[in-house]
Amino acid sequence: MVSITLEVACSLLAWLSLYAACCRWHRHRSREWSCRLVTLLHGVAITCLSGYVALLDGPWPLTHAGSPNTPLQIHVLAMTLGYFIFDLGWCLYFQTEGDLMLLHHTLSICGMIMVLGLGKSATEVNAVVFVSEITNPLLQARWFLREMGRYHTLLGEVVDFFFVLLFLVLRIAGGALIMYAMLASPQPSWLLKAGGLAMYLVSLGFLVEICHFVRRKMLKKFPSWTSLRSVNAPVKTNGHLTAH
Repeated sequence: MVSITLEVACSLLAWLSLYAACCRWHRHRSREWSCRLVTLLHGVAITCLSGYVALLDGPWPLTHAGSPNTPLQIHVLAMTLGYFIFDLGWCLYFQTEGDLMLLHHTLSICGMIMVLGLGKSATEVNAVVFVSEITNPLLQARWFLREMGRYHTLLGEVVDFFFVLLFLVLRIAGGALIMYAMLASPQPSWLLKAGGLAMYLVSLGFLVEICHFVRRKMLKKFPSWTSLRSVNAPVKTNGHLTAH
């Protein structure tokens, strides 16, 4: 356990150092710009690592929930735990996030600490990290596009589409499968099961926010679609169609 604690501490120090370097390299930018660069890097790295562990290295999370932690699973969770501690501290200090995001980070930290301490269930928790973090790079890309004035472009539309699609397919549908495997297996701790259920409810809370976002976006698009349709439609004069 001492070695795991040291690994988490080194991870935290590494993310802090990277953030400090980003602040130095981007002095003309805001602190949030630097933090989101770190978040983007973490999202890409941890998606690749957790995806490899869940899909290739194994064991399979839907059939081996509650199995003993493997060395690679421990390394991945220690790495992401250090990041979540850094990001939660940053969010609390700068007060940039709402209660739902703070709850998400708190539950994530507690869950990873519990799994690393118990020595089991990293299989399903790593899978949860994968389906949760895979949308993070797209989320950060949306923010950077806004900051650079390029969000209302085709690229912004593509990023939004894949963000919503991956959230629904992996975080909601995939998360439900992982949650069912955890609850059905007798191996995971009841406290971990409760924490997993709470995490899934947080994801549903994010889903509600995303549905509101999609609704607002569709309502903004609808007038432009109708106006474009009316412009392209042939005009009737005295019952006859006139050419444009």
